[in-house]
Amino acid sequence: MAAPAEPLPLRLELLPTDPLLLILSCLDYRDLLSCCCVSRRLNQLSSHDPLWKRHCKKYWLLSDAEKTQRNQSWKAIFISFYSDLGRYIQYYATLKRAWDDLKKYLGQRCPRMIDSLKDGVQEEDLDAVEAQIGCKLPDDYRCSFRIHNGQKLVVPGLMGSMALSNHYRSEDLLDIDTAAGGFQQRLGLKQCLPLTFCIHTGLSQYMALESVEGRNKYEIFYQCPDQMARNPSAIDMFITGTSYLEWFTSYVNNVVTGGYPIIRDQIFRYVHDKECVATTGDITVSVSTSFLPELSSVHPPHYFFTYRIRIEMSKDALPEKACQLDSRYWRITNAKGDVEEVQGPGVVGEFPIISPGRVYEYTSCTTFSTTSGYMEGYYTFHCLYYKDRFFNVIIPRFHMVCPTFKVSTARMETNHNEYTMDEDEDSTDTDEYEDRRRVLDIPAPSGRCPRHT
Repeated sequence: MAAPAEPLPLRLELLPTDPLLLILSCLDYRDLLSCCCVSRRLNQLSSHDPLWKRHCKKYWLLSDAEKTQRNQSWKAIFISFYSDLGRYIQYYATLKRAWDDLKKYLGQRCPRMIDSLKDGVQEEDLDAVEAQIGCKLPDDYRCSFRIHNGQKLVVPGLMGSMALSNHYRSEDLLDIDTAAGGFQQRLGLKQCLPLTFCIHTGLSQYMALESVEGRNKYEIFYQCPDQMARNPSAIDMFITGTSYLEWFTSYVNNVVTGGYPIIRDQIFRYVHDKECVATTGDITVSVSTSFLPELSSVHPPHYFFTYRIRIEMSKDALPEKACQLDSRYWRITNAKGDVEEVQGPGVVGEFPIISPGRVYEYTSCTTFSTTSGYMEGYYTFHCLYYKDRFFNVIIPRFHMVCPTFKVSTARMETNHNEYTMDEDEDSTDTDEYEDRRRVLDIPAPSGRCPRHT
């Protein structure tokens, strides 16, 4: 009796076409290209155009309409993009989506900001900058500048604004040539490339291109000169990002989700805690805050915060609920538990009237000698219809925390005895830095508010 025949080994290319195409559709582009070299049949099936549609959409964010315009197969389009942008394939889709989302959002709200964007640069332009500065640029940074080469030096800047009565900041995203011109080799900022620039304050955010002077490679920061060190190269740092990709996409997410408000066609980098809202009767008070690195320092310890307060009366309130703000009371607590109480008439020199559906907003500031603190309090109002009736409206507790910072290595190396932080000063609430108030449905005044004395 003859022995049973050995079963033939199962080979991938022997599968029927439909299940084989299904298997190939699960492969990444690298494996799909490898299959082209296995056999004639796999080469033919791996070139099946619908297989490459998924990769074109995943990695290059291409639409059917763009494919039609190009009049090429999906595979040909993928290879064309890969030959140009292949080194950025792990970053391109994330950064392109962020740019697209930002332009769509701002196009409806701040169109002139979109007009300031520059077209992307080519590989040879980025290579020339690397040769000029003698440092390699990170691929995520290069990839973003292939999409958009920063913006023109205009106001308002793409990377956010901040306005107080006697202080204004608006940061532009620098184009690659301007950034290269500001590349630093001096001690304290050695091998640091500026990413942003404010033409009013001279403030920049820098990216470290090498791990020197206590910085991590590709870390992004605001410089903070050490005013107490004898060494002029002693520069502390407020950290704003760990990589360009994280720094840029997190900023865009804050903008397009409404985390940063649009005020007077500008992006204001106020952060609002959704729990930081208090309602007393028909009046709701909410608070958003922002840290100002350009007015802060680590040595001496001086951390500057601005806060924006919104006071709103429900539109369903009865007309006789209209009232006027008389005074404010603050209880301010720093990180050591020290408490300061502040009481005074009005807010920012004004005594706003609140009626059903009306909103009043104003900006003020506080400083701490500790890296964090919080404020809470109440406003006292009187009724307009019953002038002898007074009542308090709660201001919710809101916390302010200094971002992560690094102390200059030059300070520590020069004089270890200098490395002390005096945190004995109390925080102060002041209305000297109030912003222009904005009362909805009342025309905003021109210019800046006068200082409240």
